Amino acid sequence: METESYSHSTGVQDPLSLESKPKKPAGGWRAIKYILGNESFEKLASMSLVANITVYLRTKYNLNGILLVNVVTIWSGSSNLSSIAGAIISDVCLGRFLTLLIGTICSLLGMVGMTLTTSIPQLRPPECNEQSPCTQPHKLQLGFLFTALGMIALGAGCIRPCNIAFGADQFDTKTEKGRAQLESFFNWWYLLFTVALVIALTGVVYIQTNISWMIGFAIPTACLAISITVFLIGQHTYIYKKTQGSVFIDMAKVVAASFRKRKINLGSVDNQHSFYDPVQEKEAEIANPTKLKRFNCLDKAAVITDPGELDAQGMPTNSWKLCSVQQVQQLKCLVGIIPVWFSGIACFLVMDQQSTFGVLQAIQMNRSVGNHFKIPPAWLSITSMIALSIWIYIYEGIYIPTAKKILKRRSRLLLQHRIGIGIVMSILCMVVAGVVEKRRRELAIKQGSFTSSVPVLLLVPQFILSGLTEAFSAVAIMEFVTVQMPESMRSVAGSIFFLSLSIASYLSALIVNVISSVTGRNRKSPWLGGHDLNKNRLDYYYYIIATLGVINLIYFTFFASSYASCGKAIKVAEESQLQNSVNQLEARDFPPNEIMQDEERGLDARTI
Repeated sequence: METESYSHSTGVQDPLSLESKPKKPAGGWRAIKYILGNESFEKLASMSLVANITVYLRTKYNLNGILLVNVVTIWSGSSNLSSIAGAIISDVCLGRFLTLLIGTICSLLGMVGMTLTTSIPQLRPPECNEQSPCTQPHKLQLGFLFTALGMIALGAGCIRPCNIAFGADQFDTKTEKGRAQLESFFNWWYLLFTVALVIALTGVVYIQTNISWMIGFAIPTACLAISITVFLIGQHTYIYKKTQGSVFIDMAKVVAASFRKRKINLGSVDNQHSFYDPVQEKEAEIANPTKLKRFNCLDKAAVITDPGELDAQGMPTNSWKLCSVQQVQQLKCLVGIIPVWFSGIACFLVMDQQSTFGVLQAIQMNRSVGNHFKIPPAWLSITSMIALSIWIYIYEGIYIPTAKKILKRRSRLLLQHRIGIGIVMSILCMVVAGVVEKRRRELAIKQGSFTSSVPVLLLVPQFILSGLTEAFSAVAIMEFVTVQMPESMRSVAGSIFFLSLSIASYLSALIVNVISSVTGRNRKSPWLGGHDLNKNRLDYYYYIIATLGVINLIYFTFFASSYASCGKAIKVAEESQLQNSVNQLEARDFPPNEIMQDEERGLDARTI
């Protein structure tokens, strides 16, 4: 990587010239300060919109329950889904720098559009009295709104798969110093992300809700403009890695090649054919040899059926007909994580409810603190973040060190246990939310008012349980998909995780629409729909989501959990790779004990 940095930003000093001075090398902390500055302002802007979008559409666009939930969930799902397209574009043609720049510009254009909706009355329907029928926005108003949200989703798709990866590109991880710098970068990234999140969920959300939506949206718009400026100022300090093609395209080639050769009998391959298995630099990275023995039908993509499939240099003449063994192994790694990955979708489905229906509940509850202050509905999301942070601190800072002292060995919760606990938390979250909603609705109807006298703080337990669901299941599933992938596929792991969030959002919208359609036939008490939750049975909906959680728990316990129990297989593969590294280093007269200590630390971190 250091060679790359010099090729991009250093010149060759002329020994005959006293005035010629070597330029500073690219990458490292010199570049990271600009990347972190760009990331901080971008996250502050995006979270300022995400945290309060439900309240804005509810109060300023008069969107009713079903349409509102559809807009928020589909927009959220599209933002996550577009990250896969962003990853492919970055890997195949544009590179991470240009993809990040284009994504940030798209987000800026979208935020400008959202700010215009707050300042131009013609872009919104008239103000609505909660007790009277509300005027719905017409098609042109919705068209402008959806265009702005679409630009933000497009920008998110370009930014999410590239932001951390571009920062990691600035360090040479082949050296001890580079690895230490990369670890510090992750710590700083998470710190600044948390700071931006707190500012967005407190200061900016308060301004939007209680002072001015126009000012509240102008702030994140200005932050995005600053983000682009900082990013461009630092462009001379960056390391720009060349595009090497997308792993997703390689996987598509494996599927196509294996389908074309579906009639091959693998049982006779050893006698009649051979596999295309060129030497790969990262061949040892394939994570789990146990899983690679499955899905043998994909092996057909690497079978050489005709010598004409290879050219004079030993390369495939058509990469859509013949793939390497490593390409096949990569796809097998991906297919092998699907059972566990699938179980996370139901957990993310529960987390989605709090950003939509949870906020709608808060709007129709008593939010007053004293005589002059009202709690913004979006502030409740802070409790989820606090619950997640507290659990991580207890687990990493108290439980693990204490258990290690007592047991004299590493003692961490197994992945399948953490995911299972998270699924249980998701079920409890929906049950508690249903009980609270039933109480809120009954008091509102009894008092004959739109807003119930139930204090909004009664929603805190369900938001805490949502945060614990994320702390256990979401973090564990992200760790699982990352550990199961070789280093060359780490970006794929991130995209697959975002895909599960996207599917959860789309599934949530589907369930809402189906329930609304079925129960809407009973006009006296539809479960969902309309402007007033008091006329709905949201509690019944919560219980249905809880039931899906129970089904997910059964599925995970009796099927998917066996796929999560793969730490031993991973360790075997890593130890094999470690031994190969030691053998190579011994041949170069490196002290093996020192190397073993360094490698064991890396192994320990990868087999949590």
